[in-house]
Amino acid sequence: MSRHPLLPLLMAASLLAPAGQAADTWRLSKDEDGVQVYLSQVPGSRYQSYRGVVDIQADVSTLSDLQENLRVACAWLYACAQMELLKVKGDETWVYMKTKLPWPAEPRDLVLHVVTERKDNGKLLRRIKAVPHYRPRVKGYIRVPYLSGLWIFEPTGERQTRVIYQMRAEPGGEVPAWLANRFVIDAPMETLRTLRAVAERQGIRAPKP
Repeated sequence: MSRHPLLPLLMAASLLAPAGQAADTWRLSKDEDGVQVYLSQVPGSRYQSYRGVVDIQADVSTLSDLQENLRVACAWLYACAQMELLKVKGDETWVYMKTKLPWPAEPRDLVLHVVTERKDNGKLLRRIKAVPHYRPRVKGYIRVPYLSGLWIFEPTGERQTRVIYQMRAEPGGEVPAWLANRFVIDAPMETLRTLRAVAERQGIRAPKP
């Protein structure tokens, strides 16, 4: 499998929640095992946005590799069932993703447009946006109509990176309130906790696919 710049997302997982508000609207909802999860209400939406923050003992390159390997990325990205590379054009990537969500939610799919930006100070940003009409709909799946997210990898020391994972989405169809409320906590918490474990086990570099 080829490796390409993309935001798994990642993305992922990110299907039941929205994000992108001003900093003063975020409230800390959970702080556990070194991972902080912040939530924010979205005007006009039934779904909250989320932001997860964690410090990982790995460099930006290792974390980037773990996103670019789609098979590996889907394994650590919460609720990811399948990821498929559609297109790469410079720092832009298009990815098709299927999700696995707890009953009674129906399975979702989405097409993600990921733009990667590398800063001179070593910081890596990946901006994600759903492009629902990029690919025909698939029978048996609800196409996610809206998603906007961001990954930030910021070096804070030697082999030390602060990771921020932020997402806003409208999942389409009906999602029970209890499941939506649980998802916005579980998605960033489990995604970042698993990514940290994989990255810190990885050592110097992620494995080549």
